[in-house]
Amino acid sequence: MSDRTVLDLYRHDVDSPRADHYAHWTPDGRRTLSTEEFFARTASLADGLGGLGVAAGDRVMLLCDNRPEWHMVDLAVLDLGAVDVPIYGTLTPQQIEYQLNDSGARVVVVENAVQMAKFLSIRDRCPALEHLIQIDGERADGIETFDELAGGRGAGAQERFWDRGASIDEKALASIIYTSGTTGEPKGVMLSHDNLVQNATFTGRRLRATRDDLALEFLPLCHTAERLAGYCYMQQATTKAYCSVEHVGGIIATVQPTVFFAVPRVYEKVCQKIFEKVEASSGVKQKLFRWALRVGEMAADRRIQGRSVDWLLGVQHGLADRLVLSKIRAGVGGNVRFCITGAAETPRFVADFFHSVGIPMVEAYGLTETSPVMVIGSYQPGEIRRGWIGRPLDNLEVKLAGDGEVLVRGRSVMMGYWNKPEATAEAFDDDGFFRSGDLGEIDEGFVRIIDRKKDLIVTSGGKNVAPQPIESRLKESALVDVAVVIGDRKNFISALISPAFEELERWAREKKLSFDSAEDLINLPEVRSAMQHVVDAANETLARYEQIKEFRLLPKSLTIEGGHLTPTMKVKRRVVEERFAAEIEDIYGS
Repeated sequence: MSDRTVLDLYRHDVDSPRADHYAHWTPDGRRTLSTEEFFARTASLADGLGGLGVAAGDRVMLLCDNRPEWHMVDLAVLDLGAVDVPIYGTLTPQQIEYQLNDSGARVVVVENAVQMAKFLSIRDRCPALEHLIQIDGERADGIETFDELAGGRGAGAQERFWDRGASIDEKALASIIYTSGTTGEPKGVMLSHDNLVQNATFTGRRLRATRDDLALEFLPLCHTAERLAGYCYMQQATTKAYCSVEHVGGIIATVQPTVFFAVPRVYEKVCQKIFEKVEASSGVKQKLFRWALRVGEMAADRRIQGRSVDWLLGVQHGLADRLVLSKIRAGVGGNVRFCITGAAETPRFVADFFHSVGIPMVEAYGLTETSPVMVIGSYQPGEIRRGWIGRPLDNLEVKLAGDGEVLVRGRSVMMGYWNKPEATAEAFDDDGFFRSGDLGEIDEGFVRIIDRKKDLIVTSGGKNVAPQPIESRLKESALVDVAVVIGDRKNFISALISPAFEELERWAREKKLSFDSAEDLINLPEVRSAMQHVVDAANETLARYEQIKEFRLLPKSLTIEGGHLTPTMKVKRRVVEERFAAEIEDIYGS
C-alpha cells in the first residue's frame, strides 16, 4: 500500500527500530533517542495537545531550532488532523504577530524563554491564541511545559496515534508555510498531506537515501527543503542527526554524516575557508593543492560522464586523494556519499569544487509552493549534466511560457495561499500550471534557471540582464561575501559589493596596510584596486552590455539579522536598494 499521509512516511521509521535513531548534537555534546522513545513521546504529545482542545483544522505554530522535538510536534499536530505553522527563529515580534493572526493559530510551541518572550510581548494583540507551550528553560506564569504534555501515557497513546492517523484525508491541509517575503507581506502557502507525500516519494527516488545512511539536518526545519528532506529520510528509515546551523561547522566532522542538505551560501563559505587556508600556506602546499584539485576535476569529469578512469589518471588521483582531497572530505566527517544544494542558485565553481574533492553534489530547484522540489539532479554516473540542475520529478509537468517563465503542474503543487484567493488565482494560468516566477531553459529534459523574472534588469538601452549569474561570478573571489547587481532602467550595470571582511582584513594585514575600521579598510586604494581586479575577471566572461562599469564597496556585511537577506540567504533587493540609495545615487547621479 502506498503512503497517503505524512504519518505513513513516519511509519517507516517506527517499523525499523534502532537504539540511536535520532541524535541531537550541541556544542555541549549529544543526546540520543531510540525509535521507541521518540514514538512514545510523540504519541503522548498528540494526546496532550488533544487534551488542550486541538482538533482537526486547528492551527498550531511552531518555533524551534533543529532537534527531535521539532518533528515530534509536527507529527503530533498532523495526527490530530490539525495544521502546523512552522516559523523562523529570526523573525521579529512584529513579523510573528502578522503570521500568528493571519493563520489564526490557537496554540504555540516554542523552544526556550528567549523566543517565548517574543510571543509574550504580542500575546494581547493575538485574540485567537489560547495556549503557549515551552520546550526548555525557565517559564513565565501561564506557560505550559512540553514535558508535561509529552509525558508517558502508555501503550494506549500509541494505539490512538495510529487510529487517528488512519482517518486523515490525504487531501487535507497539513501545513501553512509563510514565504520569506523578499517583497511585500508574506503569503501563507497551503500544503496538503498529498502535496508533501508526493514530493517526498518522488524526490526520494532520485536521492536514494537508505536505512544505512546518517542524515544531518542543520538548516532550519521550517525551511521547506530541509523539512522535505526529513520526510524523505523518514520514508527510508534513515538515521537522523539534528543540530543548529550556527553550530554545524564545529560539529559536522564529529557527526560524520553520509548525506546532508544546505543552501549554496553554506557551500560557498566552506570553499572560501578552504581557499583562505591554502592562500595562507607555503608556496609548495599551494601548488600541491592546485595540482590535486585539477586531478580531482579530471577524475570527476569521467565519473560524471559514466566513463572509467584510465590507469595513469587513476594513479595520480590515488596520490592526490591521499595527500589532499581526503583531508578536505575529513572536514565534513569523511563519510559523505552525496550532498544536496538548493533554495538559490549554486555557483558553478562551488559545484565543481565539491565534485572534484569527491563529494558529489545534487542540485535541486523548487519553491515552497511546489512542496518544494520541482527539478532535481543526481549523483549517479551518466545522470549529471554540468551547468544544469537536473530533470523534473516524474510526477510533474514542467514547461516554459512564451517569455521563458518556468511553469509546473502536478500533485506536489500547493492548494493555494491562505486567506488570499486573488493571489492564488493569479499564481496559476488558464491550464492550471503554477507560475514559478523564474526564467529558465529546458534542453533534452534538463532544466536550468536563469534568474527571478521580477529581478531581471532591463537597461535603458532595452537589454535584458540577469543579475544572479553575474553575482555568482563575483562571489568566486574569496574577497566577496555578497554582491548585488544594479541597473534596471539605467544606462549601465553596476554592483554593490559586501566584502568578506575576515578574508579582506587578513589580505590587508599581509600587505601591511593600516586601517582602524571597516570603512577605513574599504576606502584604501589597494583594496579598491583588488576589487577592481575581481570585477574585471567577472567582466571577461560577460557580454558588453552585462559588464559592470561601476561598483561600490559596502562598509557592513549583509545579513539576515540586518534585514538584507531572507532566512534562506536570498538578497532582499528592494531592501538593499533602499538602504544603500546614497551609494546608488553616487554611481548614477540624481
